[in-house]
Amino acid sequence: MTGVRSSTVIVDGLRTHYLEAGQGYPVVLLHSGEYGASATLSWEHNIAALAQHFRVLAPDWMGFGHSAKVYDFESGSARRVQHMRRLLDVLAVDQAHFVGSSMGGSVLSRHVAAGTGLFPASAMVMSAGGGFVPNNEWRRSIVDFDCTFDGMREILSVLFHDPGWAQDDDYVQRRLDSALLPGAWEATAAARFRSPVSPPRTAEGQVDGTPYEDIAVPTFVVAGAEDKLREPGYADAIAARIPGAHLSVYAGCGHLPHIENAERFNDEVVEFLRAVPV
Repeated sequence: MTGVRSSTVIVDGLRTHYLEAGQGYPVVLLHSGEYGASATLSWEHNIAALAQHFRVLAPDWMGFGHSAKVYDFESGSARRVQHMRRLLDVLAVDQAHFVGSSMGGSVLSRHVAAGTGLFPASAMVMSAGGGFVPNNEWRRSIVDFDCTFDGMREILSVLFHDPGWAQDDDYVQRRLDSALLPGAWEATAAARFRSPVSPPRTAEGQVDGTPYEDIAVPTFVVAGAEDKLREPGYADAIAARIPGAHLSVYAGCGHLPHIENAERFNDEVVEFLRAVPV
């Protein structure tokens, strides 16, 4: 990615990697949480377009990419979120626009709605974030990753509607290489470990309890109409609950619209964010 700087800093003793490009008002990109996810693989088709107008920061979550492969079995995802907040402190980001994909969008919207202040958002873009997560065959197939090339191809066949992504051997290999970085599989799988004495999760899936009505920043909801990991119409329901929210649902698109329909996504997000007064 031309013009993109790759940097590593130590945040509270943990190696933390991020990408940076452009100048101006900051936009923070929060990537998804599937096996092999990283800032590079999630945002490589978006950073250059956004960097023409903003200072773009794309970190690797703790446990992903080139950040430290750590998972906190006591606090769970809360440690990951706190670590991201500390990175923003280190980078002197006291307010920014935030764009979150899947896990990134769900975590972002939950904290913005709750007013925790951990993500100081002046505007928010959710790309396939939020919503009820059904425990369907597609979700089960991406959770049970066996670290093989074919296993990664299966994950991509679920994430994308266009079969070309999963049929591209070079792309599959890049995703697999990221998933097999030392500690990467363990850190991602750890979130799914359950003690024998822990209450089981419901067979129906993971309920979305985010109070979207409480979101008070300009919000843009983006979704793929053929998302196998969400229920039809979920994005419409979310956008209807967020005051003044914008909504785009891309036909012929799966769970990663910012990758599968990058050009449209970039144009719409830039237009949306540039209209937000800062």
